[in-house]
Amino acid sequence: MTSLKLFLANADATHRLGERLGQGLPAGTTLLLQGDLGAGKTTLVQGIGAGLGIGDRIVSPTFTLINEYDEGRIPLYHLDLYRLDSSEVQGLQPQLYWEGLEVEPGLMVVEWAERLRELPDSYLTLHLLYQDEARQVQVSGTPDLCAVWTRLIADF
Repeated sequence: MTSLKLFLANADATHRLGERLGQGLPAGTTLLLQGDLGAGKTTLVQGIGAGLGIGDRIVSPTFTLINEYDEGRIPLYHLDLYRLDSSEVQGLQPQLYWEGLEVEPGLMVVEWAERLRELPDSYLTLHLLYQDEARQVQVSGTPDLCAVWTRLIADF
């Protein structure tokens, strides 16, 4: 498991990182987002939506739990597990999204991913930290996607 860090100056940089990820991550990618309230998880997902070419406003699905956007380069499946405990998450069947069995393979982004009981075979975990206007992303995951991450942010 590889671990990488990226420093972001502000919320705009977080959004730009999301755009870069939306432009370059392949279908079938799962991003697991962690971080305190206000750390920038939804801002990152909004950038991902922009990078995918999604025109709809991206909002955190805190009450709907899953938002699906299919108008972009690839579909975006945005899950927010904030209100759920680990046992309730299983009822959402998140594996249907990362396995691409019943939905078109796309980019799956899970906020509050620490509530997942099981993980996909391939994923990136982005832990967002926020302190004094500065932001940091600590990235870990499977080697295949860490290599894609490294390529995408090489000149960021």
